[in-house]
Amino acid sequence: MAILRGMIVDCAVYEHGKRRGGELSLDQAGDAARGDDAFVWLGLVEPSGQEFEAIAREFDLHELAVEDAVKAHQRPKVERFGDTLLIVVKTITHPDSGHGIEVGELLIFVNTDFTITVRHGDGELSSVRERVERRPDLLAHGTGVILYAILDHVVDGYGDVAQTIDSEIQAVEREVFSAERTNPVEQIYKLEREVLDLYRAVAPLLEAVEEIIEGRFEAIPKVLYEYFRDVHDHLQRVTSRVAAFRDLLDSALQANLTQVSVRQNEDMRKISAWVAIAAVPTMVAGIYGMNFDHMPELHWRYGYFTVLIFIAAICLALYRRFKRVGWL
Repeated sequence: MAILRGMIVDCAVYEHGKRRGGELSLDQAGDAARGDDAFVWLGLVEPSGQEFEAIAREFDLHELAVEDAVKAHQRPKVERFGDTLLIVVKTITHPDSGHGIEVGELLIFVNTDFTITVRHGDGELSSVRERVERRPDLLAHGTGVILYAILDHVVDGYGDVAQTIDSEIQAVEREVFSAERTNPVEQIYKLEREVLDLYRAVAPLLEAVEEIIEGRFEAIPKVLYEYFRDVHDHLQRVTSRVAAFRDLLDSALQANLTQVSVRQNEDMRKISAWVAIAAVPTMVAGIYGMNFDHMPELHWRYGYFTVLIFIAAICLALYRRFKRVGWL
């Protein structure tokens, strides 16, 4: 049982919307869940297979649901095993370090007698528990309130991450169209990866919440449907925003490639212009480097200076011409 305590974050019994005092063992929690007018909220973090089997025996969880909870790496979904629902949710956080987003997983077992949350990775729920316990009027409606509070918390996190990504996209757009000769293509691909991870979490969860609203599950009374519709609306806004992010990043990538191409053309024009200017003295010097004996200019007193002035005049004329057409 000591091993179980290590993975158990919190275990509480709620009666008539209020938490029963004192700490509970797993056996006591199981007995309380089988009682009348009470339900259990058991929070776990990254349990092993052996540890979770003890939980499954106590609360009579289906073996397929147990396998999903232990292995994790599931797609967001809703599955029904008898009287128990299994809801899989992806948690998304954006650390302050700026090294991309971090994806965790949360599996929620919901029954009229208990709620079991299994967390893999980031996704602390202590604030959710505190918020729910401040609303005994909602807790009086049963375990469905806990599911709503968790989904609302997770979806709010999606919105915060989307806002951060939006700021990063705006910064990339400014860099793409800035006068500085930078190439933020690596940053654009990084943001596309973040947006894709966020989309993989949000889009399937939207379908799952729709199933909850339409599923008429016993653990979720009708009075809570309005709350789940509110979560659904927030998810729809985030999903639309993520879709817009993908379009913006595609446009930014195309604009960046165009900018790179334009800069390369500008460089080639400058190189061509300087090559044309340099060709004049090269050609004249090549003629005078033929070492013929009978070249009248070789014996003219001002020939050397005249040739230099001629070269300078031609080069200056070419320079002004290229400058006027924007090649230099």
